[in-house]
Amino acid sequence: MDHTILAAGTGSDLTNWLRSSGLEIVLLIVGAMLFSRFVTYIRDRVTRRIDAGFHSSDSLVRSEAAKHRHALAQVLTWVVLSLVYFLIALEVLRRLGFQLGGLVAPAAVLGAALGFGAQRVVQDLLAGFFLITEKQYGYGDVVRISVLGSPQEAEGTVEDVTLRITTLRNVDGEVVTVPNGQIVKVINLSKDWARAAIDVPVPATADINRVNEILHEVCAKAFADRKLKTLLLDEPTVMGVEDLTVDQMNIKMVARTLPGKQFEVGRELRVRVAAAMRREGLSETA
Repeated sequence: MDHTILAAGTGSDLTNWLRSSGLEIVLLIVGAMLFSRFVTYIRDRVTRRIDAGFHSSDSLVRSEAAKHRHALAQVLTWVVLSLVYFLIALEVLRRLGFQLGGLVAPAAVLGAALGFGAQRVVQDLLAGFFLITEKQYGYGDVVRISVLGSPQEAEGTVEDVTLRITTLRNVDGEVVTVPNGQIVKVINLSKDWARAAIDVPVPATADINRVNEILHEVCAKAFADRKLKTLLLDEPTVMGVEDLTVDQMNIKMVARTLPGKQFEVGRELRVRVAAAMRREGLSETA
């Protein structure tokens, strides 16, 4: 009889708990999931609007402000969701019967122990904060990053920026993830403007005046071309002889381009230079 009453009482307590705390836990988790989807939807809508403004504008590259806003939207989303998940976890623990006040002392000890192991995480967060506030780079930038302890630099287009990591996609389509705290140096290849540099090798016996005339003609025609002119900030220039050996000399051409377009302009100029020099019988390659 006592066992029956005990079982009935236990079943009643469990039912009451499920109707109160259990239901609240389910609502908290569902609410967190819905809030996460809502915040992600808002972020995607903001970034799509930024991208739409970029595609519909006359500029062929993102403005620095647009890149910063895009990165800022990603960072704010990450921070908000991390804070919400942490608060929801505390509420769930409290409804499961854990006395959070009694966990202060153990938490302090645990925090001190984790502090030594979490130094790198804190370093990543602080470095990410300064990367964003100082606008060192943003979404869509082409960057070259020197990573602490790595002999190779990480290079690619910025696809994601949070307070902890930077995600790049290189020319091979590979995704490279770099912790912000391990970034030693950043070379931004697409900030404000860029420069395409072309070395033109010619025989040492060639008439330098004639070579300069050919290259100046290539520069003028390139700047007059409707396709290339939209990528160039001004007419390419011939800098002159940069290197001289017994057999050949190198003449350097430079062109100021829109940010991120230096590679495309460089390839097109090399094709034009090679064709012009081949017509004159001065060079097989450029």
